[in-house]
Amino acid sequence: MSYAASTLTLITESPLTGAGQQWRHTSADATAVVDTSGFITNGGSYGMRVGDILQHTDSGTGIITSHRVVTVSATTGAVDLSDGVVIGSGTNTD
Repeated sequence: MSYAASTLTLITESPLTGAGQQWRHTSADATAVVDTSGFITNGGSYGMRVGDILQHTDSGTGIITSHRVVTVSATTGAVDLSDGVVIGSGTNTD
């Protein structure tokens, strides 16, 4: 699947200066796809900054991962995210 801007949502705004915003993204894309450099093609135009946090939910598996914004291209607005850390497994064994 490819990135769709409608799947990116700002959860919390940052302080007046610097990073600190939190974002949510949901799609059927696996974490390894989402954290590929340039997957989010227009994050800069939405106001994403280095140091922001993105929470990704894989709608196919229910796995939730957390990523840090590593770079934002000054020319295209494309974003590079850090490798994801699982914060929700999507399984329930009880």
